[in-house]
Amino acid sequence: MENLYPKDRKYTKEHEWALLEKDVAIVGITWYAQSKMKDIVYIELPKLGKKVKKGEVLAVIESVKTASDVYSPVSGEVIEVNKDLERNPEILNKDPYNKGWIAKIKITDLEETKQLLSAEEYQKFVS
Repeated sequence: MENLYPKDRKYTKEHEWALLEKDVAIVGITWYAQSKMKDIVYIELPKLGKKVKKGEVLAVIESVKTASDVYSPVSGEVIEVNKDLERNPEILNKDPYNKGWIAKIKITDLEETKQLLSAEEYQKFVS
């Protein structure tokens, strides 16, 4: 189960992960989230330069079952998006932690990262 929730990331109760690199958060959805959605067919990525607040909608993912919002785990500005997901949204199912990252956010309030869950806390939350 450990590889389902890598320890180098922080997690939200809305099933996003954040890999923190200084003042940038690389953001994606967890293995748990993609497994609940099943076959992902589309993602609406955020626009570059978009300002987001922690908990606001960052992206929208559509699967054959449902559409789901992806919430920003931190406040900041979108500085990069994963364009590969537009052509191949199924990457989110196959590799949610590496090739399936959604956006990079320049964090404006580093204190917020302290509210995110560890891998262990998140695993307890979903089990």
